[in-house]
Amino acid sequence: MARASSESLAAALADLETKLPTASLSLARELFSILGVLDGSAGLRRALTDSSREGAEKSALVHGLLDGKASFDAVEITASLAASRWADARDVSDALETLASTVAIAVAEQGAGADGHGGLEKLQNDLFAFISTVESNHDVQAAVTDQQAPEEARRALALRLVPGASEEAKLLIGQAVTAPRGAKPTALVEKFASLAAGRQKRWIADVAVARPLSEAQTQRMQAGLNGLYGRELKMNTTLDPSLVGGVRVSVGDEVLDASTVTRLGELRRQLAAQAR
Repeated sequence: MARASSESLAAALADLETKLPTASLSLARELFSILGVLDGSAGLRRALTDSSREGAEKSALVHGLLDGKASFDAVEITASLAASRWADARDVSDALETLASTVAIAVAEQGAGADGHGGLEKLQNDLFAFISTVESNHDVQAAVTDQQAPEEARRALALRLVPGASEEAKLLIGQAVTAPRGAKPTALVEKFASLAAGRQKRWIADVAVARPLSEAQTQRMQAGLNGLYGRELKMNTTLDPSLVGGVRVSVGDEVLDASTVTRLGELRRQLAAQAR
């Protein structure tokens, strides 16, 4: 997002915080439904992001469309977004998707313990379980991304892949497979998981290994990463035989690569440099 859109999203998230302690999953569902309306009308998106219109005028347009059709909070959240400044028409839809998923994540946070970590931990585990299951089977990948299949059929298939998932996870996974908005469903679910991790004030460490780690190795890896970054990380481990050996860790934009393939590549570069 451009600066203006990023600032508007940050302000919207700050405003949303006041509603989250008492928010319900129905609010997230309503916001996702409104997102569907916006995504279905380029003209409406342009009208709500037209810089030549006053914010109050754009807010009034939202009220005219949604009053009596959605809850007070859902309408107010959308109207506030419309009143803000957006650099691109798509940005307002992207922002609404972030707000809707944040509401669902906050509901999970209400679910367990004083700090909410138990509920968020389950949510993230459910989301990662879906990603792992889909990415390990090409037929399943094709099925959940088949835009010719009815939305409900894709949703039903996706939810069968994660039996026992929380209601919040089911909503987010269902949203990702029925309205991926140009992204791979697994990529969108990963975005939701990252938002949940951020809510939990933790980072996600994506750990790729050539062979499965033992429980002791996993514990040492977790402890080492926590010590390196000075905070508790959510470790998501995947198998990547192409690494040959070693491990590759990605935390945000930072990549720690100690794989055999990378070390061989570095050796080749050194030898090539010496030969010149």
